[in-house]
Amino acid sequence: MANSRNPRILPCAFLLISLFFSSSSALFSPSDNHLIVCGSSSPATLEGHRVFQPDATCRYSHLHSYDPRISLSNSADSSLLPSPLHGAARVFPRPASYEFHIKEKGAHLIRLHFYPFSSSEYDLSSALFHVSVGEFSLLANFSTSVPVLKEFIVQIDTESIFINFIPAQDNTIAFVNAIEVISAPTDLVLDMGSLVKSGQVEKFEGLTKQAFETIHRVNMGGSKVTPFNDSLWRTWLPENEVSVKLDASDSETKSFSGRINYLKSGASREVAPDNVYQSARVMDKSSHNMSWEFSLRPENRYLVRMHFCDIVSMALNEMYFNIYINGYLVNKDFDLSYVTGQLAAPYYIDFVVDTNNSGSLQITIGSSDISKPNWVHGLLNGLEIFKMNKTDVGLDGEIPIGLLTESMVRRGVGEFLMSLPCGFAFAVLLITLVALVMKWRTESRTSLPLVHLPSVVLDGKSGKGGYQMVSKVEI
Repeated sequence: MANSRNPRILPCAFLLISLFFSSSSALFSPSDNHLIVCGSSSPATLEGHRVFQPDATCRYSHLHSYDPRISLSNSADSSLLPSPLHGAARVFPRPASYEFHIKEKGAHLIRLHFYPFSSSEYDLSSALFHVSVGEFSLLANFSTSVPVLKEFIVQIDTESIFINFIPAQDNTIAFVNAIEVISAPTDLVLDMGSLVKSGQVEKFEGLTKQAFETIHRVNMGGSKVTPFNDSLWRTWLPENEVSVKLDASDSETKSFSGRINYLKSGASREVAPDNVYQSARVMDKSSHNMSWEFSLRPENRYLVRMHFCDIVSMALNEMYFNIYINGYLVNKDFDLSYVTGQLAAPYYIDFVVDTNNSGSLQITIGSSDISKPNWVHGLLNGLEIFKMNKTDVGLDGEIPIGLLTESMVRRGVGEFLMSLPCGFAFAVLLITLVALVMKWRTESRTSLPLVHLPSVVLDGKSGKGGYQMVSKVEI
């Protein structure tokens, strides 16, 4: 007997398959995705087929350093290392820079991997150094004895950037194991936020001009999210793996297995992944508030990003709550339904906060007076805390970029002049100087200014982020 087929089934099957592959292939594909492993002679591959190329042979980056370039190999068993990126390191006894070519201007994620180990020549745990990018001082007097990943968000408006490594003292070194430079989606950092100041909330503009260092990234009520499950390769930690004081005895955790409805007016999957919005810490119907207290560096400015997604209400407009920062009411009777128009739709709010002398940052979700007894009284899905740069100092909060410039000039001018790009520039300036001297001999001494020999400075104001030859003219 011949098989009978419904002619409608096959097209429907193809439609479902095409929808599946179109959604799975719609992952974020950054224009700049520069991944290098430093000091290694072979590539390193991470989960998700992320391949880091050796810095010595990578075609989209170049190391400006004096010769010989120092690379160290970790003698430990590679199977025992936390990451394939920790098998080697590049060491800098004097200032050096990695130059990366940029295809797309805008916000970029910069990740620096540090894994200190010892060799017969160097003990990387004793390294003490600064790191800067363009006009931003990212790290000052940095040292670590444990593996650490430092993540930054920096605006890049030029065709290349220079990541500078500067030993803090004459007898210290700088090092790095791996570097990531990844172009970020345009909605990762929007220009406007809310400034919490002296109990008042004001409009804050200019976030896209800031540099940020990631301090905390927390998946509230959920488990750890690894880079493999995040389109920007981020790690989200559960609350119990973060240094935070939680006061939420009457709260509970909720999970959601349905579809997350990403809207153009809300958060995208690149802002935070499904795993973050599919879990939440929820206030019990009998409780009045839940709070998280973080210990941060005192007297610094931070960007606090709160992620919300109503995965618990039975209908729209059935959850209202208040948001407090350091005891100040910053959003009263917040209604997710009003800003999203549907359930299970992600949304986030950015607050700019200055910490006091204690460095304490307290986030509180409180019940609203208009909430009904049988409604959920509030929730929080995710939380991110970023340190912001100050106007006169860097993200480290200690050393202005000018002092880093002086350090590079004082300790690295000789080696830098040996590099090809600077040697060429120096030769051009030297020829120009000779020509001026010859001209000075034939013309009146009063008709020409006195030209001093050039000095090497770190280009902070122009945004090029590299070395630049500058000559002073005095009249």
